[in-house]
Amino acid sequence: MSNRHGSLSINSDNIFPIIKKWLYSDHDIFYRELISNGCDAITKLKKLDMMGEYSLPDDYEAKIRVVLNPEEKTLKFIDNGLGMTADEVEEYINQIAFSGATDFLEKYKDKANEDQIIGHFGLGFYSAFMVADEVHIDTLSYKDGATAVHWECDGGTEFDMNDGTKEGVGTEITLFLNEDCLEFANEYRAREVIEKYCSFMPTPIFLEKENAETEYETIPADEVTEKDTVVENIVEEAKYEEKENEDGTKEQVEVSPRMEKAKIVKRPVALNDTNPLWAKHPNECTDEEYIAFYRKVFQDYKEPLFWIHLNMDYPFNLKGILYFPKINMEYESIEGVIKLYNNQVFIADNIKEVIPEFLMLLKGVIDCPDLPLNVSRSALQNDGFVKKISDYITKKVADKLAGLCKTDKESYEKYWDDISPFIKFGCLKDEKFCDKMNDYILFKNLDDKYLTLPEILKKDEADTDTGENQDTDTAADTEKDTRKVVYYVTDKVQQSQYIRMFKEQGMDAVILDHNIDTSFISQLEARNEQYRFARIDADVTDSLKEDVSEEELKKTTDTLTEVFKNALGKDNLDVKVEKLKDENISSMITLSEDTRRMQDMMKMYSMHGMGMDPSMFGGSETLVLNANNALVQYIFEHKDSEHVPTFCKQLYDLAMIANQPLPADEMAAFIARSNEIMMLLAK
Repeated sequence: MSNRHGSLSINSDNIFPIIKKWLYSDHDIFYRELISNGCDAITKLKKLDMMGEYSLPDDYEAKIRVVLNPEEKTLKFIDNGLGMTADEVEEYINQIAFSGATDFLEKYKDKANEDQIIGHFGLGFYSAFMVADEVHIDTLSYKDGATAVHWECDGGTEFDMNDGTKEGVGTEITLFLNEDCLEFANEYRAREVIEKYCSFMPTPIFLEKENAETEYETIPADEVTEKDTVVENIVEEAKYEEKENEDGTKEQVEVSPRMEKAKIVKRPVALNDTNPLWAKHPNECTDEEYIAFYRKVFQDYKEPLFWIHLNMDYPFNLKGILYFPKINMEYESIEGVIKLYNNQVFIADNIKEVIPEFLMLLKGVIDCPDLPLNVSRSALQNDGFVKKISDYITKKVADKLAGLCKTDKESYEKYWDDISPFIKFGCLKDEKFCDKMNDYILFKNLDDKYLTLPEILKKDEADTDTGENQDTDTAADTEKDTRKVVYYVTDKVQQSQYIRMFKEQGMDAVILDHNIDTSFISQLEARNEQYRFARIDADVTDSLKEDVSEEELKKTTDTLTEVFKNALGKDNLDVKVEKLKDENISSMITLSEDTRRMQDMMKMYSMHGMGMDPSMFGGSETLVLNANNALVQYIFEHKDSEHVPTFCKQLYDLAMIANQPLPADEMAAFIARSNEIMMLLAK
């Protein structure tokens, strides 16, 4: 081939500035692109061998070498793949993506930084110019009679190409790093980047330092292979120690046997695992392997709770492993990591277009060779194929969880407290996931037993049939009366009075103490018309009251309402008098479920800086007085006593404390009043 000097056929001088500025979001990605190109060249050569179009040497070992030279400021990527002829260099390198660069530039020149291209076909090689002032290619094609080619370019739009001197089949790319990017010739930085992007590429990758001193290692002689360079044979004689027997005699005992060893040139160790766990069939993987893989990839030394191995060939190719880590913290602060791969080549973390948002709480790897990665991120959002992948992953997660609940409920219960925020978040974010999980959501009851919703509703029906719990709720809304009520507790300590009353009447409730639960139960109610949720202090249920008509309590109610309004200075106070079965309870505060949820929602908005004041929905609580309680009866009978206002305030505060903590000033007044009442008793 005659020497050739020419211009890259891109019809624009802007290709390199654009590459350097925004084609790739991270400069270190050139490692991935160049090593990935080498993997492709090796894969193609192996296929040609399998098809009988080329014969690989018997001692062929596919490998990619990355050679650093900090002194010369160079970086080499060497593969023993199929190489290129001069015509192929012309086609793949000089014409840039088959002369499509002009169209490419026109299409993407106005794109913003956040709209990155992921591995656009034909442009991977040019990522080298992000970090190099000059790039050389030395290549020799596998084809019979091929001539080696040398190509070089200094980052402008001109190149030189002529006959080369490369002897082995394959390609060697040399980067002459610019002054801003010398870090990439540092051994530790290079190792870090290769492990980030190339940990699971299908071809062994070796990192070398040019002109480095030879390193050696010592191995047992019987482990030496033909490939090892033996420097020295070493014999370690057996070692003996004198041992005294019980009868006082002494003898020589062998403590280490005679060993023959060999000092060899240190064997190179690949930086990557060419056969990652996700590429294997689930039946071939052990629990120990799953845990070891998790620790290696995510640097998390806590064991995952469990995992899902995705393995699908049709209608698209997708493999992966999703791990459930312990996530029993506030759900907003959880950060998972889902690593996305394309044919074992790392693409990115947490691409939300591919992975459902709620799965971002997990840790895992997903490898999808069919994913259209030659398009912009915005195009992924509207890609129907990508949506199918996302739906499939969601379905597999729901199937795994449902299956675990059905076949191994004991383990499922053990995991529940850790995974419930994830599942509830998933139900809020994904309707299909919510529908699939509806019957497999667990609720812990007052006896710390886990029940599904169908089990809770079935239990309520059984209690109703036996007369244990015939509460139909006293809400005025007749539509709600037809829905079964599932009572819940948000704070077992704060609501202990109500819990005790429920237990005395053989009633049950579930614990919902996570900040996601208000939104979650609203979602469940919206999708299930046969039940609704109510906090146990939302109203006094019929099961806790004696069966008395309102007429019998009218005089007591009117009198006590006036007394308490005057004593508390609250003209709008809502007072209700009931005859509770438990005469030890004097007063209670109830707050309608709708109002409580509105308050919770406002609190969440204000926590997120949206400026809404939850107190604007306050003041709608009801003070419930127990006509069977001796103190309430005393207030009714001695309404004109000078001590009654003090007792009224105390009963009101006691009821409030059982509902929520008092503000600081009200708590101070409560303590002072308590002391005052004790002084009355002491007189």
